[in-house]
Parts: sequence; C-alpha cells; structure tokens
Amino acid sequence: MLKNKLNIVLLSLLMVFSMSCEKTFEELEVNPNSPVSVPASLVLQGIEADMYNNTGRPFSAEMRWNQFYLSNYNYYATNEYTWTAAPDHFMTLKNVVKMEEEAIKLGADAVNPYTAAGKFFRAFFYDQMSKRVGDLPMSESLKGVENLNPKYDTQKQVYVQILKLLEDSNAEFSTLIAKGNQTLTGDFYYGGDLKKWQKAVNAFQLRVLVSLSKKEADADLGVKAKFAAIVSNPTKYPLFASNSESLQFVSNLYNKYPSNPDNFGFDATRQNMSKAYVERLTERKDPRVMVTCEPAGGALKAGKLASDFSAYAGAEAGEDLSDMSSKAGINNGSDFAPGVYSFQNRKRYYSNYVGENTFILGYSEMCFNIAEGVNRGWATADAEKWYNQGISASMEFYGIKEGSNTMTYSKTGSRDAADARTFNIDFKMADYVSQANVKYEAGTAGLEKILTQKYLAFFMNSGMEAYFNWRRTGFPKFYQGVGNGNSNRIAVRWQYPLSERTTNATNYKAAIASQFGGKDDINDMVWMLK
Repeated sequence: MLKNKLNIVLLSLLMVFSMSCEKTFEELEVNPNSPVSVPASLVLQGIEADMYNNTGRPFSAEMRWNQFYLSNYNYYATNEYTWTAAPDHFMTLKNVVKMEEEAIKLGADAVNPYTAAGKFFRAFFYDQMSKRVGDLPMSESLKGVENLNPKYDTQKQVYVQILKLLEDSNAEFSTLIAKGNQTLTGDFYYGGDLKKWQKAVNAFQLRVLVSLSKKEADADLGVKAKFAAIVSNPTKYPLFASNSESLQFVSNLYNKYPSNPDNFGFDATRQNMSKAYVERLTERKDPRVMVTCEPAGGALKAGKLASDFSAYAGAEAGEDLSDMSSKAGINNGSDFAPGVYSFQNRKRYYSNYVGENTFILGYSEMCFNIAEGVNRGWATADAEKWYNQGISASMEFYGIKEGSNTMTYSKTGSRDAADARTFNIDFKMADYVSQANVKYEAGTAGLEKILTQKYLAFFMNSGMEAYFNWRRTGFPKFYQGVGNGNSNRIAVRWQYPLSERTTNATNYKAAIASQFGGKDDINDMVWMLK
C-alpha cells in the first residue's frame, strides 16, 4: 500500500517536472503574485496625477520662481534661480504608451478615447520638458529595447510634432464624439467627458502657439495659420466657454491643497508675498490683492486701513534673504501682524484643506492667449473683448462681484476666528477696465497689458506658465538681485536630467554641442526664445 502511494507521488512529480520543462524561461520567471496587465483606466489616473503633482503645484518652488510669493527663511528654502536638472517626464510618457496598449488589449478600436487623450498627454509632457531644456529625444524615443539610445530631435522638430499630436488628438476626439463614444473611463478631471477634453486640447494648442511667438514666421510651424484656424472655426476646434470648463485639479480631504491648516505653523510667517505680484495689483487698485493677501502689519500700525491698496506690499525676489527675513519678522506689537510685507491670506489659504481649484489649463489664460494672438495680427477677432473676458473670468474665480465685496484679514497674523476682521470694497468692472493702466489698446502697449493680466490670473496655478511668459516677453517686471543667486540673474533654462547624461551620453553631448557650444548652462537660451 505504501509502495503504491510512493509511486503515485513520484509519478505526479515527474508530470510536474515534465510540464515545467515545456515552459520557456520567460514563462518560468513570471511572478504569479504580480499583475501582468493593468486596466487603462488605472494607468490614466497616474498620468493625470502627474500633470498636477510634477509640473508645479501651488505654493511650491515653482511659484517662487514665478515671483508670486517668496521664502524669507533659508533653512527651508531660498529664492534662487540656481537650477540643475529639469523634471524628467519620460516615465509618465512610458505610462501613456502602456495606457494605450492596455486599451487595445481589452478590445478597444485603433482609435479610442485613450489614444485621443494619449496624443494630448504626449504633447503636454514633451512641451513641459522641451521649453525647459531645448532639444529632446522624441521621434526615436519610447521604443523600449528596440532603441535604448534615441537621437535628439531639435526643439523645432519637437514642436512640429507637438502641434501635429494636438491636431490629431482634436480630430480623434471629433470622430469619437460623432460615433457616440464619449467616455474616458478613469478620468478624474472631466469625468470622462470627451467634449470637454477636446476643448482642453484646443485651448492647449493656443498656449503652445503663443509660446512660439518668436517663431511666428517659421513656415514649418505655421503658427499664424494654425492660430487663425482655431479661433475662426469653433465647430472644428471647440474651446472653453467658462471657468467651469477649465482643466483643473480639485483638492479634497485626502489630496489636500498645499497651503492648509496643517502647515500654518510651519510656513505662515516664513513665506511672504512678492512685489512682482502685489505691486501689479495695487497699482491697478485691484481687489484680488485683498483676496489673496493680508495687509502688511507695519502698514496697519502706521495708520493705514486694510481697505487701502497702499497697505499691501511684497518683497523683491532679488532682495538679500537675511534682509528680507529681518523685515518680514519685525515685531509690530501685539495688535498687529509682524513685518513690513504682506503674507498669504489666512482665511483663504489656511482655513480648510480644499483651498481653491488649481488650473492646469484655465479659461482665463485661453482668453488672454487669444487676445495676444489677435494683438499680434495672427487672426481677425476682437482682442479687447477677449482681454476683458479674461479679466472677468479671473475676478469670478476669486469671487469678486459687481458692487460691495466683503474682505477678511487677520488682525495679528493668527488664523483664529476671533482674530479675523472684515471690510467692504466696491467693485465695478467698467471702472476697473477704464483705468489708464488697464484699458486695452493695440500694439506693444496693449500686449504688455494682456501679459500683465495673464500673469495675475496665473497666481498659484498653471505650473510655471507665468515664468515662461515672462521669459518670452519680459512682462511683467521680475525683480533681480543677490537673492536670485546665479550671479544675480534669473536662469532661462534647466540642465538635462542626469539619466540622459549617463545612459544616453553620446546623443546628449551632441545635443549640447549643437545648441550651446558644449555647455549645459542654465543661462543659455533655447531655440524658441531666439
């Protein structure tokens, strides 16, 4: 009996061994406890999260480089433009490829919501990288083991491809919508609504075209013709119609707004506002300064009212950090907040975890981009109308309405409800836009006004678009000095990621040689700025 049982066991082992011998090495090395396939919807959510988390969140270093706010405490941060490697989005781009592959695996058509969105994501992340560094591996990249050392495309070639990706994305969305296939499962920005995604694609295409303003005469890019086609044909190229359609990240109790009650003690007095932002508002008697900022404690102590625009002040980004720290920390007594600078508004940014929505791509920006293109003569439209709509949209975002508006500030700089004080400000849009430094006009003067209002609408959103617009145009005024580091300069590009320098060295060196004479220097301009 025992002998029979042993024979059965041996036979079973032999069968298992025989079956295992028939498997390839690749089959044997697969871990049965690890998934080999992931739904496209889950991959999509990781890509969408990267759009918000890895391109410049509110109250981040990127927002200091936008000169919206500044650090006055060098233990945690400085205001220097001493950049090194640019963010590397190639891992996210690999996930875009995987998302598309997984959708096809599950039976999707060759053209499906993930391929249409995938083209937009490719354009978005390549734009994020190229405008920071210049040339990039693109046409030969994302091929896996087929090409481990892709050659670099010139920045011009990169943007030709980006514009084609966006054109194709718009066309695919149109096809899908016409067929009734209108759902992008897993999407947390628009709940899968392809019509809204198509509008985002075209609004983004306007951003890209405007960013290429210095190359408006380049026939291969066709900036003017593409811009005119989008603006003049809303049926083919639908666009945002309101703030609610913006591509925006909405924080919640789990994904908290970066400035919230948890970090009040950590940064409330270590982050003061920047003059580049505050001064542009106060010189226009703009009530947005009273929504986003606190009046300076020193100004209130001197007898100014919180309703006085002159009570709001920011520091220059180029100021020596030790001087800024001293001025920000001046003791004004128990009845006033410390310092001579404004800080972020306690009620708006420290009273809850949700904060305000963060635009990845906003309606107000789109309006200003259209106004800018029309101002430059790229299309026939009413530039003043689009300019005023952009201002109105930004005012709406901050809750500024016609008539009386109630503002809140902290008397002593705490976030206690008992410390809150309120005052009223009257606002009329017609009066605001009729001011000499706001009223639209044609030509260079009008262009400066568009760019200034676009900058103000960018506050704490859209990544580093405020900086990129300044770098391209010089508007509005940014402040430079010893506090910037980098020999008192604002850097104009980033270095390439370390991974490129180590794993794709030959092509990296060739790209540096052709662009910058062999130096990966943060003070050399990329092609699109020349």
